[in-house]
Parts: sequence; C-alpha cells; structure tokens
Amino acid sequence: MSLCFKSFNYPSNISCCLSKHTSQSQGKKNPALLRLPSSIIPPAEGSDNPADSNRSPLSNISSLDRSFSIQQDNSIGIIGGVSATSSLNFAKKLVKLNLKDEDSGPPFVLCSDPSLSKEFLSLEKSSSAFLSGKTEGLYTDHSLLVENLRSKRVFLENSGVCCTVMPCHILHSWHDEIKEGCSVPFLNVGECVAKELKEAKLRPLEAGSPPRIGVLATNGTLVGRFYQEKLENEGFEVVLPDKATVEHTVIPAVEALKRKDFEGAQNLFRIALQVLLVRAVNTVILASDELQELLPTDDPLWGKCINPMDALARSSIKCAQSARRGN
Repeated sequence: MSLCFKSFNYPSNISCCLSKHTSQSQGKKNPALLRLPSSIIPPAEGSDNPADSNRSPLSNISSLDRSFSIQQDNSIGIIGGVSATSSLNFAKKLVKLNLKDEDSGPPFVLCSDPSLSKEFLSLEKSSSAFLSGKTEGLYTDHSLLVENLRSKRVFLENSGVCCTVMPCHILHSWHDEIKEGCSVPFLNVGECVAKELKEAKLRPLEAGSPPRIGVLATNGTLVGRFYQEKLENEGFEVVLPDKATVEHTVIPAVEALKRKDFEGAQNLFRIALQVLLVRAVNTVILASDELQELLPTDDPLWGKCINPMDALARSSIKCAQSARRGN
C-alpha cells in the first residue's frame, strides 16, 4: 500500500510518497501516520497576506517536517534525484528485495522535487559541456542546491526514518556537503558499491596489480571521479574511459537510445565496454541511468556490468533490518 501527497502550490513542487507493505504470511501491517494540518499548506497564489510572499521554500519544508511522521523506526528515506523515473525505479528495487526475502520489508518515504530536473536538463543534453568538464553551470548557485537537498534530508529525518539515501549519480558529487549535520546514516552509493566489491574478494586479472574496476558515466568529470575516489579508498585500481571513447561511443550511444535507434546504441555501448575490458577490468560500474537500458540482461557483456544503485538498495535494507532488530 502506498500513500502519496503533493503540495501543488508549494514553491519547489515537492512530492512525497509514503509506502508501507503488508505481509500476507504474518497478516501484520506496518503502521504509518500522515498528518497534514491546514497550517502547512501554502496559500494559493494571490494571497493577500504579505508574510506569505516572503516565505521561502525552505520555511515550508520546516513546517512540513513537524507535521509528517511515521511510527516505524526502520523506515528508509529517499531523496529523489534529477530523474523522477530513476527515483521510482529505486523504490521498486526496495520492493523487489523485500519480496525476494519473503518479508514485508521496511516502509519508505520518497521526497521528490521536479525543479531539480529542470536545472540539469540543458547540461544533460549537452555532451560538450560534460566532455569539457565545465560544471560551474550545472547549478547556478551551488550553495542553494546543497541547501535545497539538505532541507529534504532534514524533512526525512524528522519524519522518523532510520537512514537516508539519494539514488542519483550526479547529486552524489555533493553528498558530503548535504550530509553535514545529519542525525541518521546518510548512505553513499560509491561507498556501498565499493564495500560490496571488496567483500567479493575479486582476484586481479593481471599479475602484480590490484583488481581493476571500470567506470562508465555520461559525465566523467563529476560522476566518474566520484566513484574513482571511493573505489581507490578500498584498494581498487580504477579505469575510466578516455575523452575520445566517451565522445565517440558513450555519448552517441545515449543519443541513439533517445532516438530509439536501439541497435546503434547497443553497438556503440559494446565498443565502450570492450575498451575497458581489454584493460583487464574485473567489472564495469554503469554510473548512469541511461546506460542501464542499453543491453538485454542475457547479453554476455551485461554479466560484466553492475548497477551501483543495487548496492545502495541492499545497504539501505540492511540498515533498516538492523534498526528493526535493535528495537
């Protein structure tokens, strides 16, 4: 069962979704409480109250923080990223993991802000901006972006979640800043996937070198370097595609996918993967949502790829299970 609400007059158009699962085998429900008093609903446009016009989006979030709570302290908080579809796909991962374990699983709260996608849309469509490494235009005011996301994190914490996740590759570039002052674990996708790979005890494919991990991203400057740092902290050697590979295979593959040229997209993507695999990488991290759609799951090359968001989902489930056992 899921319960969703949206504040349509809310300046940042925040949408939130509270999901609670029912275990048919046990016949138990995870109780949840949603309180939306009229005091938190912003006035409609054209309000005569002068104070309303000076109210910032962040002040509205603070009001929401005090009005929305859940009674399950094993709940997972999800900060929606640039793509609403990706946020929902992550929520589906949590549900699938719960079904796999034959457990009702922890409830989760999803907070999504559509304005984020508008800020990134122009650069996402511009491969030249990504390739040149010019990221200063990614968000007009970096401090406002961090403040925006931090306020969502605080909202989720005040809602009673046991941990918070942000299933967005690009936004993880500011994870440490958004994390400042957090009261519950704020899981990092790079650390989660690096930890799982470390636990897998991979053997080097070349003698005398550590295990190598390839990273493919449409934005190598922000995202690729972020994963590189986390993987190197665990002792891995990281292989990133050079500029020519990204420019002539990765970016065109995504563009072909958007044109629905699936065959062309797959051929280009296979070339990009082979460029990394010939350098003796054990596996390739696909650090882009678009890249997840380029190969069928039965393709041999797909077996060499991993989606880091799977590791983030598994880690959040473990955190929730640990919180539940601690009660």
